[in-house]
Amino acid sequence: MFGDNEKKGKEKDIMKLTQINDEKVKKEFLDKGYKLPEYDREAMRKATVSEPTWVHFGTGNIFRAFPAAVIDGLLNEGLYNKGVIAVDGFDFDVINKAYKPFDDLSLLVTLKSDGNIEKKVVGSVAESLAADFSVEANVNRLKEIFTAPSLQMVSFTITEKGYSLNGPDGSLAGVVKDDFDNKCFPPKHLMGKMAYFLNERFKAGAKPITMASMDNCSHNGDKLKNAILAYADKWVEQGLVDKAFYEYLTDESKVTFPLSMIDKITPRPDANVVEMLKKDGFEDTDIIVTDKHTYTAAFVNAEETQYLVVEDKFPNGRPPFDKGGVYFTDRETVDKVEKMKVCTCLNPLHTALAVFGCMLSYDFIWKEMKDEDLAGFVKGMGYKEGMPVVINPGIIKPETFIDEVLNKRLVNPFMPDTPQRIACDTSQKIPIRFGETLKAYISKGTDVSTLHYIPVVLAGYLRYLTGINDEGESFELSPDPLLAELTGIMEEYRDGKKAEAADLKAILSRKDIFAVDLYEAGLAEKVTELFNEMNSGKGMVRKVLHRTVLG
Repeated sequence: MFGDNEKKGKEKDIMKLTQINDEKVKKEFLDKGYKLPEYDREAMRKATVSEPTWVHFGTGNIFRAFPAAVIDGLLNEGLYNKGVIAVDGFDFDVINKAYKPFDDLSLLVTLKSDGNIEKKVVGSVAESLAADFSVEANVNRLKEIFTAPSLQMVSFTITEKGYSLNGPDGSLAGVVKDDFDNKCFPPKHLMGKMAYFLNERFKAGAKPITMASMDNCSHNGDKLKNAILAYADKWVEQGLVDKAFYEYLTDESKVTFPLSMIDKITPRPDANVVEMLKKDGFEDTDIIVTDKHTYTAAFVNAEETQYLVVEDKFPNGRPPFDKGGVYFTDRETVDKVEKMKVCTCLNPLHTALAVFGCMLSYDFIWKEMKDEDLAGFVKGMGYKEGMPVVINPGIIKPETFIDEVLNKRLVNPFMPDTPQRIACDTSQKIPIRFGETLKAYISKGTDVSTLHYIPVVLAGYLRYLTGINDEGESFELSPDPLLAELTGIMEEYRDGKKAEAADLKAILSRKDIFAVDLYEAGLAEKVTELFNEMNSGKGMVRKVLHRTVLG
Protein backbone atom coordinates (compact mmCIF):
# COMPACT_ATOMS: atom_id res chain seq x y z
CA MET A 1 0.00 0.00 0.00
CA PHE A 2 2.78 2.44 0.89
CA GLY A 3 4.55 1.60 -2.32
CA ASP A 4 1.39 2.36 -4.30
CA ASN A 5 0.97 5.71 -2.55
CA GLU A 6 4.59 6.55 -3.20
CA LYS A 7 4.13 5.71 -6.86
CA LYS A 8 1.00 7.85 -7.08
CA GLY A 9 2.82 10.69 -5.40
CA LYS A 10 5.58 10.58 -8.00
CA GLU A 11 3.03 10.53 -10.80
CA LYS A 12 1.21 13.44 -9.22
CA ASP A 13 4.33 15.61 -9.30
CA ILE A 14 5.27 14.85 -12.86
CA MET A 15 3.30 17.34 -14.99
CA LYS A 16 4.12 20.73 -13.53
CA LEU A 17 5.28 23.75 -15.50
CA THR A 18 8.35 24.22 -13.34
CA GLN A 19 9.52 20.68 -14.14
CA ILE A 20 9.56 20.80 -17.94
CA ASN A 21 13.36 20.75 -18.05
CA ASP A 22 13.40 17.36 -16.33
CA GLU A 23 13.79 14.75 -19.08
CA LYS A 24 11.18 12.42 -17.60
CA VAL A 25 8.67 15.23 -17.21
CA LYS A 26 9.43 16.57 -20.66
CA LYS A 27 8.70 13.18 -22.18
CA GLU A 28 5.41 12.99 -20.28
CA PHE A 29 4.32 16.37 -21.66
CA LEU A 30 5.36 15.51 -25.20
CA ASP A 31 3.73 12.07 -25.12
CA LYS A 32 0.43 13.74 -24.21
CA GLY A 33 0.60 16.19 -27.10
CA TYR A 34 1.88 19.29 -25.33
CA LYS A 35 4.24 21.58 -27.23
CA LEU A 36 7.21 22.80 -25.20
CA PRO A 37 9.78 25.57 -25.75
CA GLU A 38 12.41 24.34 -28.18
CA TYR A 39 14.87 27.15 -27.49
CA ASP A 40 17.41 27.71 -24.73
CA ARG A 41 15.22 29.60 -22.29
CA GLU A 42 18.06 30.59 -19.99
CA ALA A 43 20.00 32.08 -22.90
CA MET A 44 16.85 33.96 -23.95
CA ARG A 45 16.40 35.28 -20.43
CA LYS A 46 20.01 36.41 -20.18
CA ALA A 47 19.81 38.26 -23.52
CA THR A 48 16.49 39.88 -22.62
CA VAL A 49 17.44 40.99 -19.12
CA SER A 50 20.77 42.47 -20.22
CA GLU A 51 19.46 44.22 -23.36
CA PRO A 52 15.66 44.38 -23.22
CA THR A 53 13.76 45.26 -26.39
CA TRP A 54 10.16 44.81 -25.24
CA VAL A 55 8.37 45.40 -21.94
CA HIS A 56 4.64 44.82 -21.62
CA PHE A 57 2.21 46.20 -19.01
CA GLY A 58 -0.88 44.08 -18.36
CA THR A 59 -0.35 40.44 -17.51
CA GLY A 60 -3.78 39.06 -18.33
CA ASN A 61 -5.00 36.39 -20.70
CA ILE A 62 -4.86 38.32 -23.97
CA PHE A 63 -1.17 39.13 -23.45
CA ARG A 64 -0.18 35.55 -22.68
CA ALA A 65 -2.35 34.01 -25.38
CA PHE A 66 -1.39 36.35 -28.18
CA PRO A 67 1.65 38.69 -28.28
CA ALA A 68 3.69 36.61 -25.82
CA ALA A 69 2.76 33.45 -27.74
CA VAL A 70 3.75 35.06 -31.07
CA ILE A 71 7.24 35.81 -29.75
CA ASP A 72 7.41 32.30 -28.28
CA GLY A 73 6.76 30.94 -31.77
CA LEU A 74 9.53 33.10 -33.24
CA LEU A 75 11.91 31.86 -30.55
CA ASN A 76 11.03 28.27 -31.42
CA GLU A 77 11.72 28.95 -35.09
CA GLY A 78 15.05 30.62 -34.37
CA LEU A 79 13.80 33.93 -35.81
CA TYR A 80 14.42 35.89 -32.62
CA ASN A 81 16.52 35.48 -29.49
CA LYS A 82 14.76 37.67 -26.93
CA GLY A 83 11.57 37.50 -24.94
CA VAL A 84 9.39 39.98 -23.11
CA ILE A 85 9.44 41.53 -19.65
CA ALA A 86 5.92 41.37 -18.22
CA VAL A 87 4.77 44.00 -15.73
CA ASP A 88 1.49 44.36 -13.86
CA GLY A 89 0.56 47.89 -12.92
CA PHE A 90 -2.80 47.21 -11.28
CA ASP A 91 -3.08 43.82 -9.56
CA PHE A 92 0.32 42.88 -8.19
CA ASP A 93 -1.03 39.54 -6.94
CA VAL A 94 -1.14 38.30 -10.53
CA ILE A 95 2.67 38.42 -10.61
CA ASN A 96 3.00 36.88 -7.17
CA LYS A 97 0.44 34.11 -7.69
CA ALA A 98 0.26 33.36 -11.43
CA TYR A 99 3.75 34.18 -12.71
CA LYS A 100 6.48 33.74 -10.10
CA PRO A 101 5.30 30.33 -8.79
CA PHE A 102 5.42 28.94 -12.33
CA ASP A 103 8.78 30.39 -13.34
CA ASP A 104 6.93 32.84 -15.64
CA LEU A 105 5.72 29.95 -17.80
CA SER A 106 2.10 29.54 -18.87
CA LEU A 107 0.09 26.93 -20.70
CA LEU A 108 -1.90 28.15 -23.71
CA VAL A 109 -4.91 25.94 -24.41
CA THR A 110 -6.31 26.74 -27.85
CA LEU A 111 -9.89 25.56 -28.27
CA LYS A 112 -10.50 25.12 -31.98
CA SER A 113 -13.95 25.11 -33.56
CA ASP A 114 -13.35 21.69 -35.14
CA GLY A 115 -12.95 20.15 -31.68
CA ASN A 116 -9.17 19.89 -31.73
CA ILE A 117 -7.31 21.26 -28.74
CA GLU A 118 -3.76 22.54 -28.88
CA LYS A 119 -1.73 22.72 -25.66
CA LYS A 120 1.44 24.77 -25.77
CA VAL A 121 3.74 25.90 -22.96
CA VAL A 122 4.69 29.54 -23.57
CA GLY A 123 8.12 30.45 -22.21
CA SER A 124 8.79 33.85 -23.78
CA VAL A 125 8.30 35.84 -20.56
CA ALA A 126 11.88 36.40 -19.45
CA GLU A 127 11.09 38.36 -16.32
CA SER A 128 7.99 39.48 -14.43
CA LEU A 129 7.59 42.52 -12.22
CA ALA A 130 4.97 44.46 -10.31
CA ALA A 131 4.98 48.22 -10.90
CA ASP A 132 4.80 48.60 -7.14
CA PHE A 133 6.54 51.80 -6.07
CA SER A 134 6.63 50.61 -2.47
CA VAL A 135 9.24 48.04 -3.53
CA GLU A 136 12.46 49.89 -4.27
CA ALA A 137 14.05 47.00 -6.16
CA ASN A 138 11.13 46.91 -8.62
CA VAL A 139 11.31 50.66 -9.25
CA ASN A 140 15.07 50.49 -9.80
CA ARG A 141 14.70 47.57 -12.20
CA LEU A 142 12.03 49.41 -14.20
CA LYS A 143 14.32 52.44 -14.40
CA GLU A 144 17.06 50.18 -15.77
CA ILE A 145 14.66 48.80 -18.39
CA PHE A 146 13.30 52.19 -19.45
CA THR A 147 16.76 53.74 -19.76
CA ALA A 148 18.23 50.85 -21.76
CA PRO A 149 19.18 52.07 -25.26
CA SER A 150 18.08 48.66 -26.60
CA LEU A 151 14.45 49.13 -25.49
CA GLN A 152 12.25 49.44 -28.57
CA MET A 153 8.69 49.07 -27.36
CA VAL A 154 6.52 49.41 -24.28
CA SER A 155 3.13 47.83 -24.91
CA PHE A 156 -0.12 47.61 -22.95
CA THR A 157 -3.20 45.45 -22.46
CA ILE A 158 -4.70 47.18 -19.43
CA THR A 159 -8.30 47.67 -20.70
CA GLU A 160 -9.70 51.01 -21.82
CA LYS A 161 -10.26 52.10 -18.21
CA GLY A 162 -6.52 51.90 -17.58
CA TYR A 163 -5.90 55.03 -19.66
CA SER A 164 -8.65 57.15 -18.17
CA LEU A 165 -7.68 59.94 -15.81
CA ASN A 166 -11.29 60.91 -15.15
CA GLY A 167 -14.18 59.43 -13.21
CA PRO A 168 -17.66 58.79 -14.64
CA ASP A 169 -18.68 62.40 -13.97
CA GLY A 170 -15.79 63.75 -16.04
CA SER A 171 -13.78 65.14 -13.15
CA LEU A 172 -10.30 63.89 -12.30
CA ALA A 173 -10.25 60.47 -10.66
CA GLY A 174 -9.25 60.56 -7.00
CA VAL A 175 -5.78 59.09 -7.45
CA VAL A 176 -5.01 61.45 -10.36
CA LYS A 177 -6.26 64.49 -8.46
CA ASP A 178 -4.07 63.45 -5.55
CA ASP A 179 -1.09 63.07 -7.90
CA PHE A 180 -1.65 66.56 -9.30
CA ASP A 181 -2.65 68.40 -6.13
CA ASN A 182 0.18 66.96 -4.06
CA LYS A 183 2.82 67.05 -6.80
CA CYS A 184 3.37 63.33 -6.41
CA PHE A 185 6.64 62.50 -8.14
CA PRO A 186 6.72 59.56 -8.56
CA PRO A 187 2.92 59.37 -8.99
CA LYS A 188 0.41 56.64 -8.13
CA HIS A 189 -1.63 56.28 -11.35
CA LEU A 190 -0.14 53.92 -13.95
CA MET A 191 -0.21 56.59 -16.66
CA GLY A 192 1.73 58.85 -14.34
CA LYS A 193 4.21 56.07 -13.72
CA MET A 194 4.69 55.74 -17.48
CA ALA A 195 5.42 59.47 -17.74
CA TYR A 196 7.83 59.12 -14.80
CA PHE A 197 9.79 56.31 -16.44
CA LEU A 198 9.80 58.09 -19.80
CA ASN A 199 11.31 61.09 -18.03
CA GLU A 200 14.07 58.77 -16.82
CA ARG A 201 14.67 57.73 -20.44
CA PHE A 202 14.68 61.37 -21.51
CA LYS A 203 17.29 62.27 -18.88
CA ALA A 204 19.41 59.27 -19.93
CA GLY A 205 19.85 60.56 -23.46
CA ALA A 206 16.35 60.96 -24.91
CA LYS A 207 16.56 57.66 -26.74
CA PRO A 208 13.66 56.84 -29.10
CA ILE A 209 10.85 54.55 -27.93
CA THR A 210 7.42 53.32 -29.01
CA MET A 211 4.51 53.26 -26.56
CA ALA A 212 2.04 50.81 -28.09
CA SER A 213 -1.43 50.15 -26.74
CA MET A 214 -2.81 46.77 -27.77
CA ASP A 215 -6.11 47.23 -26.00
CA ASN A 216 -9.45 46.60 -27.65
CA CYS A 217 -10.63 50.22 -27.75
CA SER A 218 -10.97 52.90 -30.39
CA HIS A 219 -7.84 54.96 -31.10
CA ASN A 220 -6.02 53.26 -28.27
CA GLY A 221 -2.69 54.92 -29.04
CA ASP A 222 -4.25 58.37 -28.76
CA LYS A 223 -5.77 57.48 -25.38
CA LEU A 224 -2.35 56.40 -24.11
CA LYS A 225 -0.64 59.49 -25.51
CA ASN A 226 -3.18 61.93 -24.08
CA ALA A 227 -2.94 60.39 -20.61
CA ILE A 228 0.86 60.52 -20.51
CA LEU A 229 0.96 64.04 -21.93
CA ALA A 230 -1.55 65.19 -19.30
CA TYR A 231 0.93 64.21 -16.60
CA ALA A 232 3.91 65.70 -18.42
CA ASP A 233 2.05 68.98 -19.02
CA LYS A 234 1.06 69.22 -15.35
CA TRP A 235 4.62 68.53 -14.24
CA VAL A 236 6.01 71.24 -16.52
CA GLU A 237 3.48 73.66 -15.01
CA GLN A 238 4.52 72.60 -11.51
CA GLY A 239 8.22 72.83 -12.28
CA LEU A 240 8.80 69.11 -11.66
CA VAL A 241 10.26 68.40 -15.12
CA ASP A 242 11.98 70.33 -17.84
CA LYS A 243 9.80 71.63 -20.68
CA ALA A 244 12.11 69.76 -23.03
CA PHE A 245 10.68 66.53 -21.65
CA TYR A 246 7.22 67.43 -22.99
CA GLU A 247 8.82 68.30 -26.32
CA TYR A 248 10.54 64.90 -26.32
CA LEU A 249 7.19 63.15 -25.84
CA THR A 250 5.62 65.06 -28.74
CA ASP A 251 8.53 64.55 -31.14
CA GLU A 252 7.55 61.56 -33.32
CA SER A 253 11.17 60.94 -34.26
CA LYS A 254 11.65 60.14 -30.58
CA VAL A 255 8.39 58.87 -29.05
CA THR A 256 5.45 57.34 -30.91
CA PHE A 257 2.01 56.15 -29.86
CA PRO A 258 0.78 53.94 -32.74
CA LEU A 259 -2.80 52.83 -33.16
CA SER A 260 -3.58 49.11 -33.16
CA MET A 261 -6.48 46.71 -33.52
CA ILE A 262 -6.41 43.45 -31.59
CA ASP A 263 -8.90 40.61 -31.86
CA LYS A 264 -8.79 37.34 -29.97
CA ILE A 265 -11.27 35.91 -27.47
CA THR A 266 -9.60 34.84 -24.21
CA PRO A 267 -12.25 34.14 -21.55
CA ARG A 268 -11.66 33.49 -17.88
CA PRO A 269 -10.10 30.12 -16.97
CA ASP A 270 -12.81 27.52 -17.55
CA ALA A 271 -13.74 24.61 -15.28
CA ASN A 272 -14.14 22.24 -18.24
CA VAL A 273 -10.60 23.03 -19.36
CA VAL A 274 -9.42 22.36 -15.80
CA GLU A 275 -10.99 18.89 -15.89
CA MET A 276 -9.47 18.13 -19.27
CA LEU A 277 -6.01 19.13 -18.07
CA LYS A 278 -6.39 17.11 -14.88
CA LYS A 279 -7.18 14.01 -16.92
CA ASP A 280 -3.85 14.57 -18.70
CA GLY A 281 -2.13 14.66 -15.31
CA PHE A 282 -1.33 18.37 -15.55
CA GLU A 283 -1.11 19.69 -12.01
CA ASP A 284 -1.12 23.49 -12.30
CA THR A 285 -4.87 23.88 -12.72
CA ASP A 286 -5.95 26.00 -9.74
CA ILE A 287 -8.10 28.97 -10.72
CA ILE A 288 -6.69 31.96 -8.85
CA VAL A 289 -8.93 34.82 -7.74
CA THR A 290 -7.02 37.81 -6.38
CA ASP A 291 -8.21 40.33 -3.81
CA LYS A 292 -8.93 42.68 -6.73
CA HIS A 293 -11.17 40.02 -8.31
CA THR A 294 -8.82 39.13 -11.15
CA TYR A 295 -9.47 35.59 -12.39
CA THR A 296 -6.28 33.95 -13.56
CA ALA A 297 -4.41 30.66 -13.62
CA ALA A 298 -1.23 29.04 -14.86
CA PHE A 299 -3.12 28.33 -18.09
CA VAL A 300 -5.06 30.44 -20.57
CA ASN A 301 -7.95 29.11 -22.66
CA ALA A 302 -8.44 30.93 -25.95
CA GLU A 303 -9.86 30.68 -29.43
CA GLU A 304 -7.68 29.94 -32.44
CA THR A 305 -8.49 33.05 -34.52
CA GLN A 306 -6.41 36.14 -33.85
CA TYR A 307 -5.65 39.47 -35.50
CA LEU A 308 -3.25 42.21 -34.50
CA VAL A 309 -2.86 45.20 -36.83
CA VAL A 310 -0.40 47.90 -35.76
CA GLU A 311 0.53 51.31 -37.13
CA ASP A 312 4.15 50.96 -38.24
CA LYS A 313 5.81 53.78 -36.27
CA PHE A 314 8.81 52.40 -34.38
CA PRO A 315 11.68 54.89 -34.26
CA ASN A 316 13.99 52.47 -32.39
CA GLY A 317 13.00 49.36 -34.35
CA ARG A 318 10.76 46.53 -33.17
CA PRO A 319 10.73 42.78 -32.51
CA PRO A 320 9.89 40.82 -35.70
CA PHE A 321 6.19 40.37 -34.91
CA ASP A 322 5.42 40.51 -38.64
CA LYS A 323 7.08 37.11 -39.03
CA GLY A 324 4.48 35.79 -36.58
CA GLY A 325 1.42 36.99 -38.47
CA VAL A 326 1.04 40.52 -37.06
CA TYR A 327 0.12 43.17 -39.63
CA PHE A 328 2.11 46.42 -39.75
CA THR A 329 0.62 49.17 -41.85
CA ASP A 330 -0.25 52.87 -41.98
CA ARG A 331 -2.50 54.73 -39.55
CA GLU A 332 -5.41 55.04 -41.98
CA THR A 333 -5.51 51.29 -42.58
CA VAL A 334 -5.41 50.49 -38.86
CA ASP A 335 -8.33 52.87 -38.38
CA LYS A 336 -10.27 51.14 -41.16
CA VAL A 337 -9.60 47.67 -39.72
CA GLU A 338 -10.78 48.83 -36.32
CA LYS A 339 -13.98 50.32 -37.74
CA MET A 340 -14.64 47.17 -39.76
CA LYS A 341 -14.38 44.99 -36.66
CA VAL A 342 -15.79 47.29 -33.98
CA CYS A 343 -18.60 48.92 -35.96
CA THR A 344 -19.76 46.08 -38.20
CA CYS A 345 -18.27 42.62 -38.31
CA LEU A 346 -17.81 41.49 -34.70
CA ASN A 347 -18.39 43.82 -31.78
CA PRO A 348 -21.99 44.85 -32.58
CA LEU A 349 -22.91 41.17 -32.95
CA HIS A 350 -21.28 40.42 -29.61
CA THR A 351 -23.14 43.22 -27.85
CA ALA A 352 -26.49 42.12 -29.28
CA LEU A 353 -25.85 38.56 -28.10
CA ALA A 354 -24.77 39.88 -24.69
CA VAL A 355 -27.85 42.02 -24.07
CA PHE A 356 -30.39 39.47 -25.31
CA GLY A 357 -28.45 36.51 -23.92
CA CYS A 358 -28.67 37.94 -20.41
CA MET A 359 -32.42 38.52 -20.73
CA LEU A 360 -32.99 35.05 -22.18
CA SER A 361 -30.87 33.45 -19.41
CA TYR A 362 -28.10 32.02 -21.58
CA ASP A 363 -24.75 31.16 -20.01
CA PHE A 364 -22.61 30.78 -23.14
CA ILE A 365 -22.37 32.59 -26.46
CA TRP A 366 -22.10 29.36 -28.46
CA LYS A 367 -25.40 28.20 -27.00
CA GLU A 368 -27.03 31.42 -28.15
CA MET A 369 -25.87 30.68 -31.68
CA LYS A 370 -27.92 27.46 -31.58
CA ASP A 371 -31.02 29.58 -30.92
CA GLU A 372 -32.59 30.25 -34.33
CA ASP A 373 -33.94 33.64 -33.26
CA LEU A 374 -30.64 34.91 -31.87
CA ALA A 375 -28.48 33.45 -34.63
CA GLY A 376 -30.85 34.77 -37.28
CA PHE A 377 -30.91 38.17 -35.64
CA VAL A 378 -27.13 38.73 -35.53
CA LYS A 379 -26.70 37.35 -39.04
CA GLY A 380 -29.36 39.70 -40.35
CA MET A 381 -27.91 42.65 -38.48
CA GLY A 382 -24.38 41.93 -39.70
CA TYR A 383 -25.08 41.13 -43.32
CA LYS A 384 -28.09 43.35 -44.00
CA GLU A 385 -27.40 46.47 -41.92
CA GLY A 386 -23.67 46.35 -41.23
CA MET A 387 -22.16 45.32 -44.54
CA PRO A 388 -23.79 48.09 -46.65
CA VAL A 389 -21.82 50.71 -44.71
CA VAL A 390 -18.77 48.61 -43.76
CA ILE A 391 -15.30 50.16 -43.95
CA ASN A 392 -13.08 48.01 -46.18
CA PRO A 393 -9.48 48.21 -44.92
CA GLY A 394 -8.02 46.39 -47.92
CA ILE A 395 -5.68 44.08 -45.98
CA ILE A 396 -8.57 42.01 -44.54
CA LYS A 397 -11.77 41.39 -46.50
CA PRO A 398 -14.87 42.32 -44.47
CA GLU A 399 -16.85 39.48 -46.06
CA THR A 400 -14.23 36.94 -45.02
CA PHE A 401 -13.99 38.41 -41.53
CA ILE A 402 -17.72 38.39 -40.78
CA ASP A 403 -18.16 34.91 -42.30
CA GLU A 404 -15.46 33.65 -39.95
CA VAL A 405 -17.09 35.39 -36.97
CA LEU A 406 -20.54 33.94 -37.62
CA ASN A 407 -19.65 30.49 -38.88
CA LYS A 408 -16.49 29.62 -36.96
CA ARG A 409 -15.92 31.83 -33.94
CA LEU A 410 -19.24 32.60 -32.25
CA VAL A 411 -20.50 29.05 -32.83
CA ASN A 412 -17.41 27.39 -31.32
CA PRO A 413 -18.85 25.06 -28.62
CA PHE A 414 -15.46 24.79 -26.94
CA MET A 415 -15.16 28.52 -26.17
CA PRO A 416 -16.46 29.27 -22.65
CA ASP A 417 -17.35 32.90 -23.35
CA THR A 418 -20.46 34.32 -21.71
CA PRO A 419 -22.98 37.05 -22.52
CA GLN A 420 -22.51 38.33 -18.97
CA ARG A 421 -18.79 39.01 -19.59
CA ILE A 422 -19.44 40.73 -22.89
CA ALA A 423 -22.24 42.83 -21.36
CA CYS A 424 -19.70 44.59 -19.11
CA ASP A 425 -19.41 48.34 -19.86
CA THR A 426 -22.12 48.21 -22.54
CA SER A 427 -22.85 51.93 -22.18
CA GLN A 428 -19.26 52.61 -23.26
CA LYS A 429 -19.46 50.26 -26.23
CA ILE A 430 -22.74 51.25 -27.88
CA PRO A 431 -21.56 54.60 -29.34
CA ILE A 432 -18.86 52.86 -31.37
CA ARG A 433 -20.58 49.54 -32.04
CA PHE A 434 -23.89 51.04 -33.20
CA GLY A 435 -23.58 54.82 -33.20
CA GLU A 436 -20.99 54.88 -35.97
CA THR A 437 -23.26 52.78 -38.20
CA LEU A 438 -26.16 55.12 -37.48
CA LYS A 439 -23.98 58.10 -38.41
CA ALA A 440 -22.94 56.37 -41.63
CA TYR A 441 -26.56 55.87 -42.62
CA ILE A 442 -27.45 59.44 -41.66
CA SER A 443 -24.58 60.77 -43.79
CA LYS A 444 -26.03 58.82 -46.73
CA GLY A 445 -29.39 60.48 -46.19
CA THR A 446 -31.06 57.31 -44.94
CA ASP A 447 -33.99 57.57 -42.56
CA VAL A 448 -32.59 55.45 -39.70
CA SER A 449 -36.09 54.74 -38.39
CA THR A 450 -36.40 52.38 -41.37
CA LEU A 451 -33.57 50.20 -40.05
CA HIS A 452 -34.78 46.78 -39.01
CA TYR A 453 -32.29 45.34 -36.50
CA ILE A 454 -30.30 48.13 -34.79
CA PRO A 455 -33.38 49.82 -33.23
CA VAL A 456 -34.29 46.46 -31.70
CA VAL A 457 -30.85 46.22 -30.06
CA LEU A 458 -31.12 49.75 -28.66
CA ALA A 459 -34.59 49.01 -27.32
CA GLY A 460 -33.27 45.71 -25.97
CA TYR A 461 -30.59 47.62 -24.07
CA LEU A 462 -33.27 49.72 -22.35
CA ARG A 463 -35.14 46.53 -21.53
CA TYR A 464 -31.91 44.99 -20.18
CA LEU A 465 -31.45 48.00 -17.86
CA THR A 466 -34.66 47.12 -16.03
CA GLY A 467 -32.85 44.07 -14.66
CA ILE A 468 -35.83 41.81 -15.39
CA ASN A 469 -35.38 38.82 -17.71
CA ASP A 470 -37.89 37.56 -20.26
CA GLU A 471 -39.45 35.27 -17.66
CA GLY A 472 -40.20 38.20 -15.39
CA GLU A 473 -37.41 37.43 -12.90
CA SER A 474 -34.61 39.67 -11.67
CA PHE A 475 -31.10 38.99 -12.95
CA GLU A 476 -27.70 40.47 -12.13
CA LEU A 477 -26.57 43.21 -14.49
CA SER A 478 -22.93 43.26 -15.56
CA PRO A 479 -20.60 46.00 -14.27
CA ASP A 480 -20.77 49.34 -16.09
CA PRO A 481 -19.56 52.82 -15.06
CA LEU A 482 -23.04 54.27 -15.78
CA LEU A 483 -25.00 51.36 -14.34
CA ALA A 484 -26.32 53.09 -11.21
CA GLU A 485 -27.38 56.17 -13.14
CA LEU A 486 -29.09 54.31 -16.00
CA THR A 487 -30.82 51.68 -13.88
CA GLY A 488 -32.08 54.50 -11.67
CA ILE A 489 -33.84 55.97 -14.70
CA MET A 490 -35.27 52.60 -15.80
CA GLU A 491 -36.29 51.50 -12.28
CA GLU A 492 -39.90 52.66 -12.67
CA TYR A 493 -40.39 50.42 -15.72
CA ARG A 494 -39.49 47.17 -13.98
CA ASP A 495 -43.16 46.33 -13.47
CA GLY A 496 -44.04 46.74 -17.16
CA LYS A 497 -45.05 50.40 -17.05
CA LYS A 498 -45.40 51.92 -20.51
CA ALA A 499 -43.06 54.78 -21.47
CA GLU A 500 -43.59 57.73 -23.75
CA ALA A 501 -40.66 58.75 -25.93
CA ALA A 502 -40.28 61.98 -23.94
CA ASP A 503 -40.01 59.98 -20.70
CA LEU A 504 -36.73 58.40 -21.81
CA LYS A 505 -35.02 61.61 -22.91
CA ALA A 506 -32.47 61.32 -20.08
CA ILE A 507 -31.06 58.29 -21.90
CA LEU A 508 -32.08 58.47 -25.56
CA SER A 509 -30.74 61.99 -26.06
CA ARG A 510 -27.25 61.13 -24.83
CA LYS A 511 -24.60 61.22 -27.53
CA ASP A 512 -22.07 59.73 -25.11
CA ILE A 513 -24.16 56.53 -25.13
CA PHE A 514 -25.51 56.38 -28.69
CA ALA A 515 -23.08 58.70 -30.55
CA VAL A 516 -26.15 60.57 -31.81
CA ASP A 517 -29.16 62.14 -30.15
CA LEU A 518 -31.84 59.58 -31.03
CA TYR A 519 -34.50 62.31 -31.01
CA GLU A 520 -32.57 64.38 -33.54
CA ALA A 521 -31.93 61.23 -35.57
CA GLY A 522 -35.65 60.44 -35.67
CA LEU A 523 -35.21 57.09 -33.92
CA ALA A 524 -36.37 57.75 -30.35
CA GLU A 525 -40.03 57.03 -31.06
CA LYS A 526 -39.32 53.67 -32.68
CA VAL A 527 -36.92 52.60 -29.94
CA THR A 528 -39.47 53.54 -27.28
CA GLU A 529 -42.24 51.58 -29.02
CA LEU A 530 -40.01 48.50 -29.28
CA PHE A 531 -39.01 48.84 -25.63
CA ASN A 532 -42.65 49.03 -24.55
CA GLU A 533 -43.46 45.92 -26.54
CA MET A 534 -40.55 43.96 -25.04
CA ASN A 535 -41.50 45.21 -21.59
CA SER A 536 -45.21 44.35 -21.81
CA GLY A 537 -45.04 40.84 -20.38
CA LYS A 538 -43.30 37.49 -20.18
CA GLY A 539 -41.90 36.16 -23.42
CA MET A 540 -42.16 39.48 -25.24
CA VAL A 541 -38.41 39.89 -25.76
CA ARG A 542 -38.44 36.56 -27.55
CA LYS A 543 -41.52 37.55 -29.55
CA VAL A 544 -39.92 40.76 -30.84
CA LEU A 545 -36.72 38.93 -31.78
CA HIS A 546 -38.65 36.21 -33.62
CA ARG A 547 -40.74 38.74 -35.55
CA THR A 548 -37.63 40.74 -36.47
CA VAL A 549 -35.88 37.68 -37.88
CA LEU A 550 -38.94 36.71 -39.90
CA GLY A 551 -38.83 40.20 -41.40
